Amino acid sequence: MSTFSIFLVLITIVCFLLIVVIMVQNPKGGGLSSTISGTQMLGGVQKTTDFLDKSTWTLATILIALILLSSLSFTGSLSDSDSKIIEKTEAPAATPATPAQQTPAPATPAAK
Repeated sequence: MSTFSIFLVLITIVCFLLIVVIMVQNPKGGGLSSTISGTQMLGGVQKTTDFLDKSTWTLATILIALILLSSLSFTGSLSDSDSKIIEKTEAPAATPATPAQQTPAPATPAAK
């Protein structure tokens, strides 16, 4: 499994978790905290909102870091040396074609 494939799997997992955390939140503050009836669960409404807010920022930061690290796997020190794309681009270049010489057409006598 290549380095990029590992990063791709990790990015997919973090994206899924970020979607779940964002969908649980409510822009008006109702979200998950409105379904909790008592303050005994999860430390109360304020703690739930703080947890969701911190987890959103943490997952977003992890996602950005994974994307930047995956871009290094193309050209940086983490790159695979047996890449098929690199082998295809290193094919020898064709020699430039020389323009064909044009020969002038023979002159024909004008008929009167």
